[in-house]
Amino acid sequence: MASVLNRGGDMENEAPWPPESGDDGYRPTASEPFMNPRQLAYFRTKLLQWKDAILLEAQGTLSQLQSESLREADLTDRASSETDWSIELRTRDRQRKLISKIEAALRRIDEGEYGYCEVTGEPISLARLEARPIATMTVEAQERHERHEKISRED
Repeated sequence: MASVLNRGGDMENEAPWPPESGDDGYRPTASEPFMNPRQLAYFRTKLLQWKDAILLEAQGTLSQLQSESLREADLTDRASSETDWSIELRTRDRQRKLISKIEAALRRIDEGEYGYCEVTGEPISLARLEARPIATMTVEAQERHERHEKISRED
């Protein structure tokens, strides 16, 4: 089974992070206009590479699932294999949800809304977008949102 990189311990973030192939060395900086065409192109490429890596890994899982049999004679071996596949399929389901978030981020780029907090309208820091290109809120807004969710769950 393919290993999965967990970036930040977040279930929705469990996915292969795209390799920096074709990278011209450009990194967005605060000294340039926020979400200028070069920054938007950079994040679009990053998101598309991430999506492609997820889809490629999912195709590998599908191929492996079709070619391998779960007909182990020993019950313990069969149970172990079934548990492994269950974990793998749950991971793929989380990645399916992640792909929809990547596609939403790509739509925000097309609509000119990418990089701005959906709650406050303020720019999301470049460091946050670099680490989590699907972010929709500033760190502060995300923390407020999580505190509110925690309080709501306790009620």
